[in-house]
Parts: sequence; C-alpha cells; structure tokens
Amino acid sequence: MSLLAASNIYGGYGGVDILNGVSLRVEPGEIVTIVGPNGAGKSTFIKALAGLVTIRLGDVRFEGRDITNIPPEQAPRIGISYVPQERNVFTSMTVMENLEMGAFLRSDDYSGQLERIFTLFPRLRERRSQPVWQMSGGERQMVAMGRALMLEPKLLILDEPTAGLSPLFMDQVFEQVKEINALGIGILMVEQNAKQALAVSDRGYVLAMGRNRFEDRADQMLQNKEIAEMFLGG
Repeated sequence: MSLLAASNIYGGYGGVDILNGVSLRVEPGEIVTIVGPNGAGKSTFIKALAGLVTIRLGDVRFEGRDITNIPPEQAPRIGISYVPQERNVFTSMTVMENLEMGAFLRSDDYSGQLERIFTLFPRLRERRSQPVWQMSGGERQMVAMGRALMLEPKLLILDEPTAGLSPLFMDQVFEQVKEINALGIGILMVEQNAKQALAVSDRGYVLAMGRNRFEDRADQMLQNKEIAEMFLGG
C-alpha cells in the first residue's frame, strides 16, 4: 500500500483549475521530488494534498484512507506535516518556543523527539534561546523543518526547502532531508534546485501546465537528456 496516492487531481483557486489531472504516489520510506517550470502547479499540488487548495475532481489517499479535501488542521493529526516556502516560522519567538508550538497536539512527554531534532539540527540546540528573527534563512529553514517533525509525522511535505539559501545551507538541507528519511519518514518535496533534489531522491515527477509530464526513478531522470535540457538546466 502506498503511503500517499493522488489520482487525477483537478483543482485551483477561485473556480479556475491550476491542476489538470495530476497523479502521484509516495511509497513508504521514499523521497519523491516534484520539479518543473515556474507556473507548472507544483506548489498548488502539494497544497491541495495538505488540504490548503480545494480539489474539484480526483482523490487523495493516505495509507489507503481517503483524505481528499481534508481540513488542513487535520493533516498533522493523521501523520502529514507540511512546511510552506514562506512564513513557516514564528519570527518573534525563540527556537525552543517554535519547536514547542510544533508539539501543540501532544499531551505526552516529547523530550525524546526534541532530542532527536537537536541531533538532526545541532545548530538549533546551540541557539535554542535565540529569537528566530535574528537567524539566517538557512537557520530558519532548520527551525521550520524541526517544528514539523515534533509530531513525528509519517510524511513530510516540503515546498522549496532551499529557496533563497546559500550553496552551503542548500547542501545542508539536502543532507538533513536524507537523515530525516533515514528515520523512516517519507518525504515529498517541490524543488527548483532540481538536480540536487533528484540526487537525494528515489523517484521524481515533472509537472508542466498542471499536468504530469514525466515520472521515473530519480537516477534515470538525471540521465535523461530530454528532461535535462527542458527542466534541469542542461
């Protein structure tokens, strides 16, 4: 059974479809990356999976359960954590306060998960008392990912996790994606840095004009000349 399976998804904003029959699956333990040109519907699609964009036609299943148009506040309760590209941290709060906000649904002792997050992101341990507004973009992305992990999700959805980051922080984010995945967490991400993202992925999808254009193993996509020329920068 797939961890996540979306079939023939149509939907968008204000009655206008941005998605025109997109399908995708994430198997347990996989890293799956969605790439494609600007305006292809990539971010709209993952927002629809997280309940943030209305799906007009099609269905989404998570571990076999129909979650089409799930209320977004319910997604974390069933094991889906979504990290948006923008406004993904509380800048007026400290690192620790942001992480504690990520555990808002928990009534148990989450100190063990907090320790795992500090192991994944040592910089957050060092700066746990620092206000997030004082941190760099790369550090803020670590806070956002750490907060999303506080509920111990089964699937982590990331929208452009390396957007605007320096090459150093970009490399760190991709390494951390692999480390998170090694904990048994499935990952679905949209990325403009397509080559680097596919290099750490199991499979990939190319979207164009709200439709599936290509799907393959990530290593095969990186070797495909047509995909490279059209979507990966040559």
